[in-house]
Amino acid sequence: MGGYLTNHQKSRCTACETCAAVCPVSAIGFAEDDEGFRYPTVDEGACVHCGTCVRACPMEKGVPKNAGAPLVFGGYNRDDEVRDKSTSGGVFAALAEVWCDEDCAIFGAEAKGLEIRHSCITDKRELGKFQKSKYSQSTGGKQAFQKAKEHLLAGKRVLYSGTPCQIAGLMKYIGTDCPTEKLLTVEVVCEGFPSPILMRKYVEELEEKRGSKVTALDYRYKDKDKWDFQVMKIDFADGRSKKVDRWFSPFWIFWLKGLMSRPSCADCEFRTPDRTADITLGDLWGVQKYCPELYGENKGCSLVVASSPKGKKVLQETKKYLFGHDLRYEDALRYQSPMRSSAPANPKRDEFMEDLKKLSYSELCKKWRPRYSLKLLISKYVWGSNRQIVFLWKIKRKIFGNLGRAHLN
Repeated sequence: MGGYLTNHQKSRCTACETCAAVCPVSAIGFAEDDEGFRYPTVDEGACVHCGTCVRACPMEKGVPKNAGAPLVFGGYNRDDEVRDKSTSGGVFAALAEVWCDEDCAIFGAEAKGLEIRHSCITDKRELGKFQKSKYSQSTGGKQAFQKAKEHLLAGKRVLYSGTPCQIAGLMKYIGTDCPTEKLLTVEVVCEGFPSPILMRKYVEELEEKRGSKVTALDYRYKDKDKWDFQVMKIDFADGRSKKVDRWFSPFWIFWLKGLMSRPSCADCEFRTPDRTADITLGDLWGVQKYCPELYGENKGCSLVVASSPKGKKVLQETKKYLFGHDLRYEDALRYQSPMRSSAPANPKRDEFMEDLKKLSYSELCKKWRPRYSLKLLISKYVWGSNRQIVFLWKIKRKIFGNLGRAHLN
């Protein structure tokens, strides 16, 4: 099908920035379109038409994926403080503890206000910059790729985290002329990039109503052990804060319905059971159904999938920092749709995006936000919540012993 640089189809660009990183004359930049998504721009005056960018694009030829059965683990960091500061189970910090020595470089997405940028640290004590999920596409891939390769060529250990398409871009950029035995790639389970326009409008409206600037945005605040409630927390300069959980947040509603995702996310080549990265991290969704013993009082639990020999070795070494156990990949995939296949574009996406461009945040919500029934909310918050399911499992385990889970299922 080719990539964006050859066919100019927006569905064929993930904005990984590999093309810009590999360009020998720095002729490629990135600019937002009217939907808020970034695409490459070419300075024709500087371009020498060498074709290096096209050859490096992951969407042109793809990237080899790991073969063989993965090692799958479910659990969380034994250090409660690390776990509390993480979106799910705090496994990334444990991986860094095992992989990184004193002469290492760690790459990840860092939030600076609403903007997300890939950056590098060389001190594990700064790892907090990369903790917490950022539901927006990061910039700075070009500089991060270049710096990662420099560190590898200098013989340093590198831990690089990102989305699956970003990891694919990194591997294409590094190529075959750079040693990778000291590189550990960690990808996050990704459901697609939402348009940043929605959150910009939301923050703008909040600041106008409250008369105070937004200073921080936490998409997944645990709020007294509410990991699976997906609470969004917004902090203001005047010291106040606002919290909205999953079922009342327009962001989650619009994004998870595929109404504002990047075009390439509807046909993502990296959302398959076979993975490119050494290790894949995500939330252990479905934990209450097939491994409730790992629910851990709703403080956060991670799914870890090691796909390469290197990743499996590192995961085995990391287990000493984690509470949990191995899982069957088939069970994990049942509750991880982003690791099975792409979600087709919502047929109303184009209509929604046109409204997103011209309507205010309140007007958009009034038109597109569904009204949930009281029955559904009671189901989600009381009778059908994960807490209730795990509570029921604990009671049945006391009554039936080891047969508790069988009776629950």
